[in-house]
Amino acid sequence: MAVFDQIFIAGAWQPASGQSLALINPDTEAQEAQLVCASPDQCAEAVAAARRAFDAGWGQADLATRRAALERVITQIEARAEELAQTISTEIGAPIDFARKGQVAAGLAHLRATLVALDGLVEDCPLTNHPEHRLRYEPLGVAALITPWNWPLNQVALKLGGALAAGCCMVLKPSELSSRTALVLAEAMEAADLPPGVFNLITGAGDIGAALVQNRDVDIVSFTGSTRTGRFIAAEAAQNMTRTVLELGGKSPNILFEDCDLPLAITQGLAHCFRNAGQSCNAASRMLVARDIYERAVALAAEGAAQTRVDRPALPGAHIGPQITALQYARVQDYVSQGLAEGARLIAGGPGRPDHLDHGFYSRPTVFADVTPDMAIFTDEIFGPVLTMTPFDSEEEAIALANQTEYGLAGYIQTADPARADRVARALRVGMVQINGQSRENGAPFGGRGLSGYGREAGLFGIRAFQDAKSISGAVAV
Repeated sequence: MAVFDQIFIAGAWQPASGQSLALINPDTEAQEAQLVCASPDQCAEAVAAARRAFDAGWGQADLATRRAALERVITQIEARAEELAQTISTEIGAPIDFARKGQVAAGLAHLRATLVALDGLVEDCPLTNHPEHRLRYEPLGVAALITPWNWPLNQVALKLGGALAAGCCMVLKPSELSSRTALVLAEAMEAADLPPGVFNLITGAGDIGAALVQNRDVDIVSFTGSTRTGRFIAAEAAQNMTRTVLELGGKSPNILFEDCDLPLAITQGLAHCFRNAGQSCNAASRMLVARDIYERAVALAAEGAAQTRVDRPALPGAHIGPQITALQYARVQDYVSQGLAEGARLIAGGPGRPDHLDHGFYSRPTVFADVTPDMAIFTDEIFGPVLTMTPFDSEEEAIALANQTEYGLAGYIQTADPARADRVARALRVGMVQINGQSRENGAPFGGRGLSGYGREAGLFGIRAFQDAKSISGAVAV
């Protein structure tokens, strides 16, 4: 059995000395490896290494130096793209084609968008027409990057790219469920030849994440994960007034108006809900449909969900894989049962695994119709391949239903009317809106409001998250 017992601090690998965790394969349900976590002392050592590197000069590195470093990082990740895809597929159960074309490709796209943003970055400029009044952006210092398991390269890339480009030094603490991907990434960072301590990797569970957040030498915590953990991090970071960026959960609405291309909207809507086995914070998990097209939409959704393939991660093709753990599988099953108990109309999927799979944490792609706002499946983030469908009778009702959630990450609109698309987009209380299947531009700010957290990642916004604004009056730039 493989044992992963290394961490990366101050430019060198060392054995982790904390607790050991069993790594369970989500496809086989068997233990396939063991992760040895960092100790609290090693967490403190990693932060201290980052502080030394920042104070020794990285905090003063110019744009050209940081850009060259990010270019080297991208080159080294590209060289390990297949290894990263295979690792992601094995440890989280992502189908191998999706791991390559979705997971790894998305991470690299974010890093390249950060590189583009660097080319236009201004860090010292006149505040007004008077050159002696200036605005300067400076790196915050040591950044703690705490990342989830569901997009194990993508979410790291968003934070790592922004922090590196901003001039920060960092300590990465990935989810214990996806640390193998982070270890491959650390090899790329080592090969990119950064100054020792600019990048550090420690492994561990929640206790190590807490130690990182509580460390007084950490200047900013960037976290992606559950709302529950986000609340804890915000409270703990507040003790030291440490800045935080929190990208948390979601329960995103997808509004289908009567003039949309319905077959296309249903196909795209199912894909955006079921992709990554429904384990995405911005999944379009609530489909709101104009009543005039509702029953046709229900029929198309039932047909499309039944055709959604679920299969083993190692197999090629456009299927979805398992939930990450037995606990997450049980959570999905509990919500499916709750939807049935609350009276929602099951039109596809249901409890248990697909018939052809006798083991693994696989859920059926499930669709409930006639879902009302008082049902848990309407309000709660399930984090599985479960779609709800709810009819509406007017634009105003559609907006009200879309906003009837404590989350505010993403919203989706399907209509042939550009004026309505813009009007509804403005009314949605979310951080991101996509219309008629349009993908977000690379570098577009990623983040939300409410229980979905605060702050933005990606591109220029991702860099600025790791910088502070300073006004200088009485001296021109030299």
